[in-house]
Amino acid sequence: MDGAKETLKRLLEAEVRAQALVDQASQERDKIIQQALAEARRAEERFASRIPEIQQSFVTRAEKRAEQTISELTRRYEERERQLEALAKERKGEASEIVLASLLDPAAYP
Repeated sequence: MDGAKETLKRLLEAEVRAQALVDQASQERDKIIQQALAEARRAEERFASRIPEIQQSFVTRAEKRAEQTISELTRRYEERERQLEALAKERKGEASEIVLASLLDPAAYP
């Protein structure tokens, strides 16, 4: 019976040690979770503090793209305006020639 008591005593001690290990592991798990939560909160705070900077960056890029678009549209408009002016000048010359020809030879242009 002493052998059985000794075995039972060793089993109880092993159970106590095992429970201590489980408790220690649980504490470490909780500590890791708390550290992860704290790091996540810090990351959120860093991100929140950068929101104005990020917004300004987007605004700056949008303004730059808008300026480029306006510049390109202005260039195209001016180019088209020059083409239309040249075409108008050409048509004006043709019209003048027709008018002059009709004045000089009214029979050719009834």
